Amino acid sequence: MKRSLTLALVALAAILIGGGFWFFGSDKKPVVTAAPVPAAVPVVAATVTGKAVPIYLRGIGTVIAYNTDVVRSQIQGQIVKIAFTEGQTVKAGDLLAQIDPRPYEAQIEQLTANRDRDQAQLVNAEANLSRYNQLGDKGYATPQLIETQTAQVAQLKAAVKADEAQIDQANVQLSYTRLTSAIPGITGVRQIDVGNVIHPTDPNGLVVVTQIEPISLLFTLPQADLPIIQQQAAKGALKVIAFSQDNKMKLGEGTLLLVNNEIAGTTGTVQLKAVFPNHEHRLWPGQLVNARLLLETRKDALTVAGSAVQQGPNGSYVYVVSADQTATLRPVHVVEISDGQALIDQGLKSGDVVVVDGQYRLTEGSRIKELHGKAAREADLQSAVQDALP
Repeated sequence: MKRSLTLALVALAAILIGGGFWFFGSDKKPVVTAAPVPAAVPVVAATVTGKAVPIYLRGIGTVIAYNTDVVRSQIQGQIVKIAFTEGQTVKAGDLLAQIDPRPYEAQIEQLTANRDRDQAQLVNAEANLSRYNQLGDKGYATPQLIETQTAQVAQLKAAVKADEAQIDQANVQLSYTRLTSAIPGITGVRQIDVGNVIHPTDPNGLVVVTQIEPISLLFTLPQADLPIIQQQAAKGALKVIAFSQDNKMKLGEGTLLLVNNEIAGTTGTVQLKAVFPNHEHRLWPGQLVNARLLLETRKDALTVAGSAVQQGPNGSYVYVVSADQTATLRPVHVVEISDGQALIDQGLKSGDVVVVDGQYRLTEGSRIKELHGKAAREADLQSAVQDALP
């Protein structure tokens, strides 16, 4: 029994000694893990290219009619005919309405009869004067008789001239019975109906005719733009383009007609006027439009998407994609942003690849992953790019 207990104690001691040697003799080294590599940020990029870029000055304007004519009567009379329909296109001289001409025709007949009577009396007086002159040469007529007859002839000649003048005046009055359009244009709402009497004092007249071919546009620009406008206008006529208020539809192209001769002191703006052919009638009197004055067209100008340009404490900048697919912050100078495109004249060169979407998570040196094709189209908005992030 003692022998068995001794063997058990020896075995236990051997086990404890062996475990101690294993525990204290083994090398305990810390486990080192590699730092995680930042994931590449998905972005949409575009290559900077040179192209012709128009430089515009933008303002808000109002379309005004080139000419407006309120058709009024110069005489009083009853309307017997309306010769137009509302909204009709008319030419200068077209008949719009007819006033009853009979009173004026009767007056002309009466004046014509008076002239013919005086003309007949003049012929008789001239014949008597001729006889009196012959008798006077023979001493059978006194000088007083001849002078009296001469005066009568002169009086009758004056009467005939007066009659003819009255006839001419009556003919003018008769012509006023035809109400015609003085300008080419479009008729508005008719203000009087057939059978009514029209007067020269009627405030609304018969109808308003508005000329819209060509048509004018008045718009304003800040007075600070005046020197460059004058400088470019000295080189030739400047083009003006009219767009709808949402800038989605081009309404027409015209030419700058004048720069107003004074600056509005209350607003610090200068008024400009342009003329448009308006053959398609897209411009209408009273319409509010966005006007663009084309100053020049720069050739081989560098442009990027306006979304690529960011604002920092030191000004505008963009992220350029380096050859190792990292982002490099590049300061730039923006001339203008128009129609979603930024015109850059400093900081970029043709061929640079610029991040146009997804740059909001970039910093200097960030690894990037360019999205192409369908992925780029789907990531056209920042929210879509964020959705593509891991």
